Amino acid sequence: MSKKEALTIDNLTFGYDKEKLIYKDFNLILNRGELVSIVGSSGSGKSTLFELICKNLTPLKGKINVGRISSIYQDPYNSFHPSFTILEQLKDVVHKDLKVLKEELKKRLDQLSLDIKLLDKKPHELSGGQLQRCSILRALLMQPELLLVDEPTSALDNIIAVEVMKLIIEQLNNCAILLITHDMTLAKWCSDKIINLNEI
Repeated sequence: MSKKEALTIDNLTFGYDKEKLIYKDFNLILNRGELVSIVGSSGSGKSTLFELICKNLTPLKGKINVGRISSIYQDPYNSFHPSFTILEQLKDVVHKDLKVLKEELKKRLDQLSLDIKLLDKKPHELSGGQLQRCSILRALLMQPELLLVDEPTSALDNIIAVEVMKLIIEQLNNCAILLITHDMTLAKWCSDKIINLNEI
């Protein structure tokens, strides 16, 4: 994998049932600065691909080479523990000295239009839009080479959804993005390439 490549998938073959393969000899190269959208009907293998990239599933055949990964999920309330503050959960995944973390937080909070006071709250005390931006914040603090984004705007109203997507796209200066979406209009708006799993 070259320095510019964040993800290479080489001849991936996978199926939960070997007689019903979801992927057969699937290939993908994703470079930093690129956004690729994965679209397809329910059950076509969109989330399975993310599980394979994260090495939660093992291919039957083929190789996946990937750099540092962080993820933004569809429902931000499910991606945070309800009993701990946002700051406590940021510290859990970003292994940095608290002073260094706070300095980086100041910069990121401005970019995401988040008040620092929100970090001392628990997830249920934030709106969906605020919590999704906290999810983006957490993902960016992990300094990924590949950002996996799974239906990030489906639980948000249209205005907040546009803001969230713009924030995500702005990160292409630093990483590659692989986006799962059912929204073909969104995919056409933001993608360098669209892969329709119903057509492979």
